[in-house]
Amino acid sequence: MTKAFAKTDEAIARLTPEQFRVTQQNGTERPFTGEYNSNKAVGIYVDIVSGEPLFASSDKFESGCGWPSFTKPIEPAHVAELRDVSHGMVRIEVRSRDGDSHLGHVFPDGPQDRGGLRYCINSASLRFVAKADMADEGYGDYLDQVEDI
Repeated sequence: MTKAFAKTDEAIARLTPEQFRVTQQNGTERPFTGEYNSNKAVGIYVDIVSGEPLFASSDKFESGCGWPSFTKPIEPAHVAELRDVSHGMVRIEVRSRDGDSHLGHVFPDGPQDRGGLRYCINSASLRFVAKADMADEGYGDYLDQVEDI
Protein backbone atom coordinates (compact mmCIF):
# COMPACT_ATOMS: atom_id res chain seq x y z
CA MET A 1 0.00 0.00 0.00
CA THR A 2 1.38 3.40 -0.94
CA LYS A 3 0.61 6.04 1.63
CA ALA A 4 0.31 9.69 0.61
CA PHE A 5 2.22 12.25 2.67
CA ALA A 6 1.38 15.94 2.68
CA LYS A 7 1.39 19.07 4.78
CA THR A 8 -2.23 20.06 5.43
CA ASP A 9 -3.91 22.89 7.30
CA GLU A 10 -5.56 20.26 9.53
CA ALA A 11 -2.20 18.74 10.45
CA ILE A 12 -0.76 22.16 11.26
CA ALA A 13 -3.80 23.00 13.41
CA ARG A 14 -3.21 19.82 15.51
CA LEU A 15 0.35 20.79 16.46
CA THR A 16 1.14 21.85 20.00
CA PRO A 17 2.77 25.29 20.33
CA GLU A 18 6.18 23.62 20.73
CA GLN A 19 5.67 21.37 17.69
CA PHE A 20 4.62 24.41 15.65
CA ARG A 21 7.62 26.45 16.82
CA VAL A 22 10.06 23.67 15.93
CA THR A 23 8.58 22.40 12.65
CA GLN A 24 7.18 25.61 11.15
CA GLN A 25 9.47 28.28 12.63
CA ASN A 26 12.77 26.35 12.53
CA GLY A 27 12.98 26.15 16.30
CA THR A 28 15.02 23.85 18.51
CA GLU A 29 13.77 22.21 21.67
CA ARG A 30 15.95 22.42 24.76
CA PRO A 31 18.41 19.51 25.06
CA PHE A 32 17.32 16.49 27.12
CA THR A 33 13.68 17.68 27.19
CA GLY A 34 12.27 15.92 24.11
CA GLU A 35 9.82 13.06 24.42
CA TYR A 36 11.94 10.67 22.32
CA ASN A 37 15.45 11.45 23.53
CA SER A 38 15.51 8.33 25.73
CA ASN A 39 12.96 6.24 23.80
CA LYS A 40 14.24 2.71 23.26
CA ALA A 41 11.04 1.18 21.85
CA VAL A 42 11.08 -0.62 18.50
CA GLY A 43 9.38 1.14 15.59
CA ILE A 44 9.75 4.11 13.29
CA TYR A 45 9.69 7.87 13.66
CA VAL A 46 7.51 9.80 11.21
CA ASP A 47 7.04 13.51 10.48
CA ILE A 48 4.52 14.95 12.97
CA VAL A 49 3.00 17.01 10.12
CA SER A 50 2.93 14.77 7.04
CA GLY A 51 3.39 11.29 8.49
CA GLU A 52 6.21 10.49 6.08
CA PRO A 53 8.62 7.87 7.51
CA LEU A 54 11.91 9.40 8.58
CA PHE A 55 13.97 7.22 10.93
CA ALA A 56 13.98 3.66 12.30
CA SER A 57 14.60 2.73 15.91
CA SER A 58 17.33 0.37 14.72
CA ASP A 59 19.28 3.42 13.46
CA LYS A 60 18.88 5.38 16.72
CA PHE A 61 21.88 5.70 19.02
CA GLU A 62 22.81 7.49 22.22
CA SER A 63 25.01 10.41 21.25
CA GLY A 64 24.80 12.31 24.53
CA CYS A 65 23.85 15.52 22.71
CA GLY A 66 20.38 15.80 24.27
CA TRP A 67 18.33 15.10 21.16
CA PRO A 68 17.35 11.84 19.47
CA SER A 69 20.21 10.84 17.17
CA PHE A 70 20.08 8.54 14.15
CA THR A 71 22.75 7.21 11.78
CA LYS A 72 20.61 7.50 8.63
CA PRO A 73 17.09 8.19 7.36
CA ILE A 74 14.79 5.20 6.86
CA GLU A 75 13.95 6.55 3.38
CA PRO A 76 16.56 9.03 2.14
CA ALA A 77 14.12 10.48 -0.41
CA HIS A 78 11.93 11.73 2.47
CA VAL A 79 14.71 13.87 3.95
CA ALA A 80 16.00 17.10 2.42
CA GLU A 81 19.36 18.48 3.50
CA LEU A 82 19.90 22.24 3.18
CA ARG A 83 22.81 24.55 3.95
CA ASP A 84 22.07 26.54 7.12
CA VAL A 85 24.19 29.59 7.98
CA SER A 86 22.08 30.81 10.91
CA HIS A 87 23.50 31.41 14.39
CA GLY A 88 26.95 32.30 13.03
CA MET A 89 27.84 28.79 11.89
CA VAL A 90 27.54 26.59 8.82
CA ARG A 91 25.42 23.48 9.35
CA ILE A 92 23.28 21.14 7.30
CA GLU A 93 19.59 21.47 8.16
CA VAL A 94 17.36 18.40 7.85
CA ARG A 95 13.76 18.89 6.66
CA SER A 96 11.03 16.46 5.69
CA ARG A 97 10.44 16.48 1.95
CA ASP A 98 6.63 16.42 1.83
CA GLY A 99 5.84 18.05 5.18
CA ASP A 100 8.58 20.68 4.83
CA SER A 101 9.04 20.38 8.59
CA HIS A 102 12.26 21.50 10.24
CA LEU A 103 13.61 18.33 11.84
CA GLY A 104 17.08 19.26 13.06
CA HIS A 105 20.61 19.02 11.64
CA VAL A 106 23.05 16.37 10.44
CA PHE A 107 26.65 16.32 11.62
CA PRO A 108 29.70 14.24 10.54
CA ASP A 109 30.45 13.01 14.08
CA GLY A 110 28.31 9.88 14.25
CA PRO A 111 29.50 6.30 14.73
CA GLN A 112 32.16 5.64 12.10
CA ASP A 113 31.21 1.96 11.80
CA ARG A 114 27.65 3.03 10.85
CA GLY A 115 28.49 5.66 8.23
CA GLY A 116 29.81 8.49 10.40
CA LEU A 117 26.69 10.68 10.44
CA ARG A 118 24.60 11.93 13.35
CA TYR A 119 21.11 13.11 12.45
CA CYS A 120 20.31 15.25 15.49
CA ILE A 121 16.50 15.52 15.46
CA ASN A 122 13.96 17.40 17.58
CA SER A 123 11.40 15.12 19.26
CA ALA A 124 8.79 17.83 18.62
CA SER A 125 9.04 17.18 14.88
CA LEU A 126 8.43 13.44 15.25
CA ARG A 127 5.68 10.94 16.02
CA PHE A 128 6.71 7.44 17.05
CA VAL A 129 4.90 4.44 15.53
CA ALA A 130 5.51 1.23 17.47
CA LYS A 131 6.40 -1.88 15.46
CA ALA A 132 3.11 -3.54 16.49
CA ASP A 133 1.15 -0.63 14.96
CA MET A 134 3.17 -0.09 11.80
CA ALA A 135 1.12 -2.31 9.45
CA ASP A 136 -2.21 -0.95 10.70
CA GLU A 137 -1.00 2.63 10.21
CA GLY A 138 0.20 2.00 6.64
CA TYR A 139 3.92 1.57 7.37
CA GLY A 140 4.14 -2.21 6.82
CA ASP A 141 6.66 -1.71 4.01
CA TYR A 142 9.19 -0.58 6.65
CA LEU A 143 8.84 -3.53 9.06
CA ASP A 144 12.02 -5.08 7.67
CA GLN A 145 13.96 -1.96 8.72
CA VAL A 146 13.21 -2.23 12.43
CA GLU A 147 14.85 -4.82 14.62
CA ASP A 148 13.70 -6.22 17.93
CA ILE A 149 16.08 -5.27 20.71
